[in-house]
Amino acid sequence: MPRVSTGSTTEGNRRDELLAIAAGLFAEKGFKNTTVRDIAEASGILSGSLYHHFDSKESMVDEILSSFQEQLFADYDAVLRSDADARTKIEQAVRLSFRAIHEHRHEVAIFQNEADYLGGFDRFAYLAERNAQSRDVWITLLTEGVASGALRADLDIELTYRFIRDTVWVAVRWYRPGGSLSHEDVADQYLRILLDGISHA
Repeated sequence: MPRVSTGSTTEGNRRDELLAIAAGLFAEKGFKNTTVRDIAEASGILSGSLYHHFDSKESMVDEILSSFQEQLFADYDAVLRSDADARTKIEQAVRLSFRAIHEHRHEVAIFQNEADYLGGFDRFAYLAERNAQSRDVWITLLTEGVASGALRADLDIELTYRFIRDTVWVAVRWYRPGGSLSHEDVADQYLRILLDGISHA
């Protein structure tokens, strides 16, 4: 991982730089396998200097995940509150999920890989709450879709939610910015499969 210049920056900017470096390492190596020394070396500073900004790597991953999820769920809430029809809301939710993978790949990977482990600590109890909130978002969207006639009446809503959750978020393992398909292209294909199927009518 490239070193980051230690030139003059504001405290806030420096914290953001350190969090970005830590996020990359947590996503690549795993939270348990990443040490404070690893983060400091990748940042071009001594380990002791890192403690001027954060008291532990747990504090770092906490800030990484909580700030990312706060914005993600604010975006989901905006979709739920909108006046769009049920199908459009589902499309918007899928698109913003892929945008999150594109813009916050490391944060998504950390959550996917580490939520079970981190959830065993009291300070990360909110991760389970966010999981439940995510389920509520999709169950609401799918229920509205069935009620409005946009989705089939015989749809198993719980199963469909699990399908969307597992197929969308696992994309973080293979999607890379700058590849042959943009995140918009991937979202388009997923929506065609999800809403229109893959066989000829």
